[in-house]
Amino acid sequence: MKNVTIGQHLISGGLSGFTGAIFLQPLDLLKTRLQQGDDALKSKNTTVIWRTAQDVVRKEGLKGLWRGTGATLVRNVPGVALYMTGLTQLRAVMATSPYFTAVQQRQSLGVSNAPSVLPKLSSEGNLLAGATARVGVGFFLNPFTVLKARFESEMYAYRSLSGSLLSIMRMGPPELLRGFLASSLRDAPYAGLFVVFYEGIKRETSYFFPTVYAAGIHSFSAASAGAIATMATHPFDVIKTKMQVRSEDRYRGFTSTVLRIWTQRGVLGFFDGASLRLTRKIFSSAIGWAVFEGMLLFMQRPAS
Repeated sequence: MKNVTIGQHLISGGLSGFTGAIFLQPLDLLKTRLQQGDDALKSKNTTVIWRTAQDVVRKEGLKGLWRGTGATLVRNVPGVALYMTGLTQLRAVMATSPYFTAVQQRQSLGVSNAPSVLPKLSSEGNLLAGATARVGVGFFLNPFTVLKARFESEMYAYRSLSGSLLSIMRMGPPELLRGFLASSLRDAPYAGLFVVFYEGIKRETSYFFPTVYAAGIHSFSAASAGAIATMATHPFDVIKTKMQVRSEDRYRGFTSTVLRIWTQRGVLGFFDGASLRLTRKIFSSAIGWAVFEGMLLFMQRPAS
């Protein structure tokens, strides 16, 4: 088998991010609209979602559900590419350490035949690698995360990606890194838990299905891992969105934002938009990792 280069990892990750962004943008937009509010919800979450979608379509047409897709692509295509590439490279380095090779030892004994070309680590190694790679990429791309959230929100009348990014940059580092703490508290455990469950479910699932169903195994494992990690970290997603789209002083700090949400909505306020994010993460994880690993497996096939 051929060795897969960093460039091929980047291409596979970029394609993964592009596919998910195009198909799932409406879920992101509706989630942001639900989370941006400052008042207690007076209806069931499903009713609010439906009314929000109807309102968007009435005002902007069906294409309004894809508002902010450009900002999402600017954030997610390089973001997913860098994350997946960085994660793979980091796991490859960690795999050289005896402390993180527990899974590799089981693989060498023929215990698992999981269809994968990615480095194998212990659960502790996967947790650390996922968290480190995700937070590192998140730091460099946080300005685009702010841009994405504001384009999806109806609270900003941005007309172009470049103009809106420049307006954020003029406000200085505090605005460029707005919500990064909340993002990190969401992304570190999310990515760590995701990789642990993804590899574990993929390993167990492969016992019952032949490797010819690799794409199905990758999709099922990623969807399951995404669901678990999403529900465990969703409160920080709500906090992040509030901090990035609200301009009031009460949303400037992490602690003040938490207190505001608690005062307005109680515990349920930290799960606004949870069903939308859960749905998006299930599908984006299934699509993203099936595309990423599928592309790498294809690239490793020997030329006939």
